[in-house]
Amino acid sequence: MLFMLKKFIGGLLLPLPVLLMLIGVAILLLWFTRWQKTGKTLLTAGWLVLFLISLQPVADGLLKPIEDKYPTWRGGEQVNYIVVLGGGYTWNPDWAPSSNLISNSLPRVTEGIRLWQANPGAKMIFTGAPAMTNPVSTAEAGARVAESLGVPRDAIITLDTPKDTEEEAAAVARQIGKQPFLLVTSASHLPRAMIFFRHAGLNPLPAPANQTAIDSPLNPWEKITPSPLWLMHSDRVAYETLGRAWQWLKGASGNPGE
Repeated sequence: MLFMLKKFIGGLLLPLPVLLMLIGVAILLLWFTRWQKTGKTLLTAGWLVLFLISLQPVADGLLKPIEDKYPTWRGGEQVNYIVVLGGGYTWNPDWAPSSNLISNSLPRVTEGIRLWQANPGAKMIFTGAPAMTNPVSTAEAGARVAESLGVPRDAIITLDTPKDTEEEAAAVARQIGKQPFLLVTSASHLPRAMIFFRHAGLNPLPAPANQTAIDSPLNPWEKITPSPLWLMHSDRVAYETLGRAWQWLKGASGNPGE
């Protein structure tokens, strides 16, 4: 129940729901009250913020400092385990396997496979519980996609009970103890994940995947045209900021406030 409540409240606090509620309040004020000036102010503010966070320079300017915390892993240190954290997924057996990994999940799995290939004999660990109506777990979906891309099943371990990052850290701790491993997750999520895993007494080596904040060349019109893609990048900033705030409140970093 607490997990569902956390997800529901967190979802409502993301930029799009907040701005839609703000604009909705403004419309109610304009149509049904005499507070016309307040309604106009809220409507203008809501539109302006939505416009700005849907632009590439704004969205990626906010996201890039988070994603740049850890560079792409190119180290020479050999490890025995590559841990790939779960993300969005479904499971439709009629689809190509990789189509079942939604949004951030497929880049995590492909980066995990790249690192597995660079570490002969290593095991890949996939984490994540089943969605409420899905008999296939997040971990199993990732494992099946990895297997379809050439990773043998005996090189794969699935941990399919954790529902969030903190539980994933605890499950990995039970599986492999304190030995070093590569921790693969989205670049925007990795700073928060590293705190959880270190707090669990583990020794993760950061291996970011799915970098999305662009500072390489783009067409000029892509920088000045509002897009749902850039809005999603702003959404990631808000999501991870809320996650860090919750982490701080729980003291999960072992040092609340830092």
